[in-house]
Amino acid sequence: MTTVLAIDQGTSGTKAVVVAADGKILSLAEQPVRPHYLDGSGVEQDPQELLDSVLATGRAAVARSGALVDIVTIANQGETVLAWDPDTGKPLSNMIVWQDRRAEAICASLAGFKEDFAKRTGLVLDPYFSAPKQAWIRKNVTREGVVTTSDSWLVHHLTGEFVTDVSTASRSLTTDLDSTEWDRELLERFGLGGERLPRILPSDAIAGTTTAFGGMMAVGGLIVDQQAALLAEDCLQPGEAKCTFGTGAFLLANTGSSAARSTAGLAASVAWTVRGQPTYCFDGQVYTAASAVRWLQDMGFINHAAELDVIAAADSGGVLSVPAFAGLAAPWWRPEAKASLTGMSLSTGPAHVVLAVLQGIAAQVAELGTLIATDTGRPLQRLRVDGGLTQSRVLMQAVADLMQIEIDVYPSQHATALGAAALARMALEPSRTLQDAIVPWKPNTVYEPKWSGDQATEFRTRWTSAVHATR
Repeated sequence: MTTVLAIDQGTSGTKAVVVAADGKILSLAEQPVRPHYLDGSGVEQDPQELLDSVLATGRAAVARSGALVDIVTIANQGETVLAWDPDTGKPLSNMIVWQDRRAEAICASLAGFKEDFAKRTGLVLDPYFSAPKQAWIRKNVTREGVVTTSDSWLVHHLTGEFVTDVSTASRSLTTDLDSTEWDRELLERFGLGGERLPRILPSDAIAGTTTAFGGMMAVGGLIVDQQAALLAEDCLQPGEAKCTFGTGAFLLANTGSSAARSTAGLAASVAWTVRGQPTYCFDGQVYTAASAVRWLQDMGFINHAAELDVIAAADSGGVLSVPAFAGLAAPWWRPEAKASLTGMSLSTGPAHVVLAVLQGIAAQVAELGTLIATDTGRPLQRLRVDGGLTQSRVLMQAVADLMQIEIDVYPSQHATALGAAALARMALEPSRTLQDAIVPWKPNTVYEPKWSGDQATEFRTRWTSAVHATR
């Protein structure tokens, strides 16, 4: 029976939980990390701050649990990258965060290969993914060392190994979706053909060992944060979907064991690979969710996120928000898009703006749900949700109203960590099945649509017009 230290290293914070063999959370430690938003669409983080947060939260969680931990797992941001010295582990650049848009020109220069990238990788040619940002570092920051996603650097500091996991590699634009191996021709297109590349591990592999958190512990079960949440929420069958409401909002749907490509502008990637069998997913992104709420806070509309439901108006008074503070992803893929507020009058107040921003987030999620239905050939029957913003009843009701389906709220704020813990169990216990490794759960709240279908259609039509008007 396996006790796991599961570390969720996210954009806004690092969380470490110790999970007992029966799935009970024995301890929790958290530490905020704050990205730096720069002029010119840059978003960076201090690598040392991230590493320190991983070590501090992990050690605190182990100490508080009083348990003997068998294995450490890390869920990572997916598309955040840096350059670093593989001999010393010293960072040679800041972390370039997944929200960073400075590689737009690199993607534009490769526009003639757009269809080929989609065919081979399942991804849209966009700065969101890791390879364009890696190429940007090589062009603008340093040619020294290696340039990888954040997980490789963190795991190297823990184990000395040079690895990544298959779900993270599939978010790069340089991995063949069918073979789940690096594609040398695609690497060459980004000027990365001569780079030293981490070894790609399946999701149930042991990467190495570490003593960073006390005694000797295995390190394994590595995965991207969003795929970890998909697993924790028991989305094991094709068509089952979840949406995580964190810094951004990310809707993922299981597409089974075949590597399907999206015809609707979604990304297709590896969800996980266990026991030699890959499972794939479609995913769509809302780049700003909690970060849009943080904008409301910075502008003085609210003091903190807990006030959202108190301050939000019952009706927006005709105000519409397109919260594209970091551009628009699927289906528009418009990195240059800017946020907008329209329909305001002299009677518009903070309450209307707060509701409009929440409805704008919900409207983007609803659009992603429609794309999932287009690609899979069947509408979503219900949506499982997790993340800090699920505590906003106004936002969750808006999602139910606009999607016209029931919304099941995951009962723990630790879905990502629990999903990674399931894979860690798989890594240490060869006889376990994936279903058996997941902690059983029931929703703590279910939201049903209150709007009619006509109301939802009318709002989404007006909101889509507002999207088309953004610049």
